[in-house]
Amino acid sequence: MKNKMKFQIHYGWFVLTIGTLAIIGAIGFSRFSFSTVLPYMQADLGIDNGQAGFLATMSFLGYLTLALIGGALASKYGSRLIATFGLTVAGLGMVFTGLSSGYSWVAVFCLMAGLGSGAVHLSIFGLWPAWFTKSKRGLASGIAISGGPLGMILAGCIVPVFAFAYGQSAWRASWILFGSFTLLAALLTFLFIRNYPAEKNLKPVGFTGETDQPPNNYRKSSDWKYVYTLPLVWILGIIYFAFGFTYIIYMTFFVKHLVADIGVTAVLAARLFMILGWISLISGIIWGWLSDVVGRRITLVSLLALQAAASVLFSVGETPLLYISSTFLYGFSVCVPAIMAVVCGDFLGPELASAGLGFVTLFFGLGQVLGPVVGGFMADAFGSFAPVFIMTAAIALVGAVISLLFVKNFDQVNKPGKLEQQ
Repeated sequence: MKNKMKFQIHYGWFVLTIGTLAIIGAIGFSRFSFSTVLPYMQADLGIDNGQAGFLATMSFLGYLTLALIGGALASKYGSRLIATFGLTVAGLGMVFTGLSSGYSWVAVFCLMAGLGSGAVHLSIFGLWPAWFTKSKRGLASGIAISGGPLGMILAGCIVPVFAFAYGQSAWRASWILFGSFTLLAALLTFLFIRNYPAEKNLKPVGFTGETDQPPNNYRKSSDWKYVYTLPLVWILGIIYFAFGFTYIIYMTFFVKHLVADIGVTAVLAARLFMILGWISLISGIIWGWLSDVVGRRITLVSLLALQAAASVLFSVGETPLLYISSTFLYGFSVCVPAIMAVVCGDFLGPELASAGLGFVTLFFGLGQVLGPVVGGFMADAFGSFAPVFIMTAAIALVGAVISLLFVKNFDQVNKPGKLEQQ
C-alpha cells in the first residue's frame, strides 16, 4: 500500500517543491526581506532614505541585467543549470553582504545577489509549462510564488530575534543565514530538478492525452529571439513594469513608512510585514488556481486593482483600520509574477516560456530599478511617504486598464477545447 501511494505521487510535484525552496531563498530572502532588514542597515551604516533606496536599486539592477539574458539562457541551456548558477550567486551575494566592511561593499554584493535572484526567477518559473499542463499550470505557479512570501514570514520572525541578540548588527547575521539557506537550495536544485518530464520517462502533471500547445499563431518559430517580435509580449512587459514599479516601493518602504510617518513601533511594523507575508502565501495559491478557472486576463486586472486600492489606503493610513486593511489587500495582490509566468507558458510553450518571461521581466526589473530611488528621494523631498503611495496607486491602475483593454485572448487560451479550434 505504501509503495502504491509512493508511485502515485508524480515527480513533477517534487520538482515543484524544490523550485519553491529556491524561490524562498532567491526571492523571499534575497528580495522580500529587504524591508525588514533595512532599518538595522540604516542605523548601523548611517545612511539616509536615498542611500537605502540605492541599495535596493543595486539589487534590482542585477535582476534587470539577468532579465536581458537569463530567460534566453534558460531556454538554451535548461532551467536546472541556470537556476543552480543563480542560486549559488545569490547565496554568496547575501553571505558577502553580511560580511561587508562598509556601504560601498554592501552595494556591490546587493548587485551580486540581484543577479543571482534574476536568474533563479526566470529559470524556475520556466519549468512549469513543461511539467504541468495548462489546467494545472496556474496552481503550480501559485504554489511556487508562495515561496516569496514564505521567505518574508521567516524574515519577519528571524530578524527581530537577531536584533535582540546582536542589536544594530542584526542585518549581518540575517544576510549570512539567508545566503546559507540559498546555497543549500542550489545543491538540491542541481541534484533533483530536471528540465522536462521526458528525462524521467514521464508526461506532465495533468496530462490526459490531449494536445496542450500554444495557439498556432504563436508557434511560428522555436528561436528564443522570436518572442521579441510579438506585440502581446510587449503589452505584457508594460503591464509588468507597472506592477514592478509599484510593488517594490510598497515592499521596500513598508516598515519605514509605518515607523517614520505613522508612528507604529518597529516591532509591530515587523509583525505586520509578517502578516503581509502570510496573506501573500495564501493568495498565490488561490489566485493561481483561480487563473486556471476564470482566465489570466481577469486575474491580472483584479490583482492590479487591489494593488491600487491598497496603496491609497496606505497613503492615508494613520489609523489601524486603514494600514491594516492596506496590509491585507496588498498581501492578496502580489502574485502577479506567477500569473505572468503562466501566461508566457500558455502562449509560447515550454521551449520559449523562459525566453518570453525573461523579456517581460526586463520591464519588471526596470520598474524595480526606478521604484526605490524615485520613492526614496520623493519621500525625502516631501518629508513623507504618503505622496509616494498615491503615485503607486495611479500607476497600478494604469496597468489594470491596459490589461483590460489590450489583452484579449487570455481567457480563450485557457478554455478546454479552444486550442483545437484555433
